[in-house]
Amino acid sequence: MTPHAPAPRPDDVAAIVSAHLHLEGPLLPILHAFQTEYGCVPENVRPAIAAALNITAAELHGVMSFYHDFRDMPAGRHVLKICRAEACQSVGSDDLAASALARLGVEWHGTTQDGAVTVEPVYCLGLCACAPAVMIDGKVRGRMDAARLDAVLDEVRT
Repeated sequence: MTPHAPAPRPDDVAAIVSAHLHLEGPLLPILHAFQTEYGCVPENVRPAIAAALNITAAELHGVMSFYHDFRDMPAGRHVLKICRAEACQSVGSDDLAASALARLGVEWHGTTQDGAVTVEPVYCLGLCACAPAVMIDGKVRGRMDAARLDAVLDEVRT
């Protein structure tokens, strides 16, 4: 089952927004609060955030799309990040990514139908000497190939 965006109650939205309005530069703390509480920044809360901060929907979208960790939908139970930086690309991360996406039946930022795995691109995990690198549930793994990644995915999906 694929995760669905939660629908926070208006009172909950107002409480989260108002709890951060006193801060200098409250937008990021507000977005992080929603991400922490709901696993994403639901579409239906964005107008209230923009109105409270007197910014446009486009400005809000710009910030959310710039910071790749903000989500439109909750992630799966496991998050696989595949390095897309040059060092990893030079030793096969493009093929590794294509293999993983095909195996899981998703595109970038997609979550498997069973809600088990979300796949995201990341631009450098700091493991360039052991490229290609991936991160699964916050644990970095290097010298990854399709067979090793398949084993990791089998491990987390059981």
